[in-house]
Amino acid sequence: MALEVNNLEGNEVADDYIRKSVPQGRWSDTWGVFKSNFLKLILINVFVLITFAPGIALMFFRSAYIKTLGNVYPFNSSILFPYYTDVTGLAERLTLSADILFYATLFIAGFIASIGIAGATYSIRKLINTHGEFSIKGFFHGVKVNYFNTLLPVIVFLMFLYATFLIGDQMDYAKAMGGGAAGEITAYVFIIIATVLVGIFFAWVYAVGTTYKVKFTHLFKNSFVLCIGSILRTVFMAGFSLIPVWLFIIGGVVRIISYVIFIFIGFSFIIMCWTAFTQSVFDAFINPTLKAAEEEKKAARTQEEVVADEKQRARELLAAGKSELIARPIMPIASEAAVSNIGKNFTRKDISAVASGREKLNSDVVAYENAHKNDTVYVEYNRLFAEREKALSDEVDKKGKKKKKISAANLLK
Repeated sequence: MALEVNNLEGNEVADDYIRKSVPQGRWSDTWGVFKSNFLKLILINVFVLITFAPGIALMFFRSAYIKTLGNVYPFNSSILFPYYTDVTGLAERLTLSADILFYATLFIAGFIASIGIAGATYSIRKLINTHGEFSIKGFFHGVKVNYFNTLLPVIVFLMFLYATFLIGDQMDYAKAMGGGAAGEITAYVFIIIATVLVGIFFAWVYAVGTTYKVKFTHLFKNSFVLCIGSILRTVFMAGFSLIPVWLFIIGGVVRIISYVIFIFIGFSFIIMCWTAFTQSVFDAFINPTLKAAEEEKKAARTQEEVVADEKQRARELLAAGKSELIARPIMPIASEAAVSNIGKNFTRKDISAVASGREKLNSDVVAYENAHKNDTVYVEYNRLFAEREKALSDEVDKKGKKKKKISAANLLK
């Protein structure tokens, strides 16, 4: 691949578990984990919901504050001029001032919400990679190892989201005043695009940072490579993962359904979908990179290292090829029982008969081996492997000359 990732293999954040194989494929395996661990995902979702409570309360108080201002200020049709002066744009100014205050405190809520996201990310990744392992202790261990790499993308995204809300309020105010709002509209379109792009990129920063232990520079480089290398799938999976959010935005009865989803499984669903997708991309990018690195390392070996590797491989082939079943005579199994069996009820005489039968069998085996050990097939087989073993152990001949290199290719010739 033209795009490569660095410092990921071997640096996975998996302190208390070992990832198991996924023979049925990443998505089939994730679906199986989802079905069989639904109650665990609900429990994880509850933990995340608790850490999101300050942010949810903040949005509730914002709505209540703006509604209270609407009841105090002269916005209804029963109170008109000349009792009050012109109130054009007043509602938009009040909304803007309220959003400056309330949305600024979202950053504090982001610090708290990152606790739940960090723990849930580690727990769900462990759940997927181990096919069902989960513990409360593991959740808080995830908070410990993943908090910073979760907080960073959360805060950066909230900064752009904050700017989006304020520019949108400013656009509404400019339109209400009746003046030219072209600049505000343009700025609003650009900030929305920037927020979406930053959100997608930092979703990858969050995925890489919570999956692998990498330096700060490699964190952003790898995130960019993985994002660009899977851009279409990234956009699709970002939209699919946020299905609970889209239901909330639709409003009406559908919003009530979204509330229920978020209470029970919404946060876990979002994290699980994104985790499974990013892991499939990690697998696709890391394996080819590893193969290329191994080939490059192999090409850089010295001649002595090549010879040593060939000799080691030849020894392995030799050890695998030589069989004790062929190297020495083994007496065929007789049709009748060589040793008599004893039942549930037996006497000392029966035990003595079994012991005698075993002694006779051992003597027969030794006698058969001595009688046939000089057969051509066994002599030739052992001579063949004795010569090969000697060739592998001797570096020089009697005259001090270096012998022909023994390799895996010419060992069995």
